[in-house]
Amino acid sequence: MEQDVESPAIMRKPKLRKQTREDLPKQLVEVKRIKKVQRYVQKDGKCNVHHGNVRETYRYLTDIFTTLVDLKWRFNLFIFVLVYTVTWLFFGFMWWLIAYFRGDLDHLSDNQWTPCVNNLNSFVSAFLFSIETETTIGYGYRVITDKCPEGIVLLLIQSVLGSIVNAFMVGCMFVKISQPKKRAETLVFSTNAVISMRDGRLCLMFRVGDLRNSHIVEASIRAKLIKSKQTKEGEFIPLNQTDMNVGYCTGDDRLFLVSPLIICHEINQQSPFWEVSQAYLAKEDLEIVVILEGMVEATGMTCQARSSYVSSEIKWGYRFTPVLTLEDGFYEVDYNSFHQIYETDTPACSARELADMINRPRLPLTWSLASKLSQQGLPESEQEGQETKTNLDSEEKDGQGQTETNGDIANLESESKV
Repeated sequence: MEQDVESPAIMRKPKLRKQTREDLPKQLVEVKRIKKVQRYVQKDGKCNVHHGNVRETYRYLTDIFTTLVDLKWRFNLFIFVLVYTVTWLFFGFMWWLIAYFRGDLDHLSDNQWTPCVNNLNSFVSAFLFSIETETTIGYGYRVITDKCPEGIVLLLIQSVLGSIVNAFMVGCMFVKISQPKKRAETLVFSTNAVISMRDGRLCLMFRVGDLRNSHIVEASIRAKLIKSKQTKEGEFIPLNQTDMNVGYCTGDDRLFLVSPLIICHEINQQSPFWEVSQAYLAKEDLEIVVILEGMVEATGMTCQARSSYVSSEIKWGYRFTPVLTLEDGFYEVDYNSFHQIYETDTPACSARELADMINRPRLPLTWSLASKLSQQGLPESEQEGQETKTNLDSEEKDGQGQTETNGDIANLESESKV
């Protein structure tokens, strides 16, 4: 009798083709290389730098206002509540001490006794009176009397110090709220930078735009190349910053940012990309940091937006898709196409090689023949003979041409006389 026995399923790995197996290590190396790219500035503008081993921490306390403003919101709110609570507790304790040393707490039921503060019978009531005094609430139930000079002095001190604390903390919160950091969230940069031809020259370009209707006043743009270098003396400079000209000489770096603009860096002899080709760029480890600055129209405060492009985000041979269209009586910006690029014909060589090819002069025939003969390995005497023969042949041809021209002119004159 036959029985059905369940056999365990054997999972076999699919065999890959030989070419695929050979390409896998290369792809893994490329993936690892992409993952190892370390940014100096993140795409959202945050600087990827941490300060360690700072021993002179007292310098932060010398500028306590800026330190509080730079703190995160949770710490800022915690300090805000803590400062007020400690102030109220401190002066509440001082009011309780006055009542304790004057004996007000021992004559609570004595109607003939004049206390320093009416209806102050415990530390809790002293704490409530401190809050009412500093915040100028004044419910009217607890009131200081004129028979307590030390209480009057303490009242003056608490009023002055309370005003200082209010000015400091409220000012800190106001500056914290009105910081234009969030304004930079509506200033956008293109995801990629591109390199293509513009007016016969290789140019590196990226696009910037403003999503708000309120504009950035006195907007200006800068670009820095971040790349480690080694000097001729052997000194290694990590993350060296090289300025990239984006129109400083012509004034194109000052922007009227009403609609998205394409910022152009011409790759010339002063450019750090003068000798960079497409193949060299793919292997190079570099980063371009772009900085957009301006004043917020609504508040007048200076705003700065930053972004960066690593070598893998610089696309060679591409251009940006236009985003501005003319509608009925106005211009419309299509931000769906803001980051889109399209491929265009661009030489893969560097700007220096391209300039050499354009400016290379045409060589004379005698020079090219001599060089060709020398490449074939003929003796110098034979080369000179060939050059002389070539020159004589050219002179004879010129003479024959001149004779033929003179003969034609003579025939024309004789025919005109007849």
